[in-house]
Amino acid sequence: MKWREPYPAGKLAALGNLVAVARQNNVRFIFAVSPGLDLNYHGAKGEEDFGLLMRKLDAMYQIGVRDFAIFFDDLKDKNNRHHESGKAQAGFLNRVQKELRGRYKDVASLLTVPTEYFRFDMLGASGEATDYTKDFAGTLNKEIIVLYTGDGVVCDGISDENFQAANKMYGRVLGIWWNYPVNDYDVTPDSIRNRKRKARRNAKLALGAIEKLPASNASAIFFNPMSQYNMSKIALATGAIYAADPAAYDAPQAWDKVLKEQFGVLAPAMKIFAAHSRHMENSWAKCGADDAPEFADAVNLVMKSARLNQSITGVAELSRQIDGMEKAAGILLNKLPPRYLAECKPQLKQFRRIAQADRLALKSLQDKKIDPQLKVLHNKIYKNAPKAILSEKAALKFIDDTIDLLGTNKKR
Repeated sequence: MKWREPYPAGKLAALGNLVAVARQNNVRFIFAVSPGLDLNYHGAKGEEDFGLLMRKLDAMYQIGVRDFAIFFDDLKDKNNRHHESGKAQAGFLNRVQKELRGRYKDVASLLTVPTEYFRFDMLGASGEATDYTKDFAGTLNKEIIVLYTGDGVVCDGISDENFQAANKMYGRVLGIWWNYPVNDYDVTPDSIRNRKRKARRNAKLALGAIEKLPASNASAIFFNPMSQYNMSKIALATGAIYAADPAAYDAPQAWDKVLKEQFGVLAPAMKIFAAHSRHMENSWAKCGADDAPEFADAVNLVMKSARLNQSITGVAELSRQIDGMEKAAGILLNKLPPRYLAECKPQLKQFRRIAQADRLALKSLQDKKIDPQLKVLHNKIYKNAPKAILSEKAALKFIDDTIDLLGTNKKR
């Protein structure tokens, strides 16, 4: 909203310090501005706005910035109309690129996100590119890097086929903006939401590896992190391995490598915890490896016999995994460095509760009746769910399913 206003002197100095620290650490600082809400493209007001934007970019150049981005994402109104046409946006970007390159010889190619930045938004009802995307792509200077998020804003991977189709649509190799491990959207499962407790948007941590991205190179790649920046480094480090050689990338191998590098002797415990907190999903978003698939497989074996009212099978394996969960929670709560613990303590405490409840659930299935302490712990888990969500379809689901099954059997 304030893109036209110059930064106050104190803020400009702080940004200058940040740019300097970035350079010292071999980090390219990119200054991004999003003027699309009220940007004028034509006439006297258009000239005035262009001049104001260039004044801001000039100020950033003077403090050491050499990379710039102008974003036009999420500008549709409730009637699905853009604030301005693709041609106007692209023409504006072309002019900024030309002006920057004319003034300064050492600036990088401009980066942008168009208003239609994911596949299902870029395609019309006919399956062809929308008029906006055609106009934007056809007008935009080929040197400007366009960022793309895949089939949706947060989606379950980008196939090579779909990436090449998007590249063809734009007539260039696109960059990728990947929304993992970001967790600022609601992944609260219905079993929690239906209890009418307001869940926090960042209650679940995304601790898996970057996965399911193209084996071919993109023109750029960005990974959107969580506000829990230390815990974000698990996924971000795997992303660095991917970016270095997309064709050779192995997600599980990279995940193991990163956990060992970042957590040392605590890596085995962190792997158990992180495995239960990888998958991010809601009604419109899905990303990240499934939570604890080995645990889910062990549960399926146990529940299959329980639903048939037979002697419970698979007890030893499930019990072993529950033991591992509880032990890992204890180790991490006691030994994890404070910078990590500050970002994941609620989740670790919840993880320990879930493990304890899983043990009681397994005992309840063997006894064919619900242990009274299971219901107490179950309620405590859901009471804490607004600030700590994990393993919704694995360890937490086992508790819910056990209570539902035994409650139904009792009614019968």
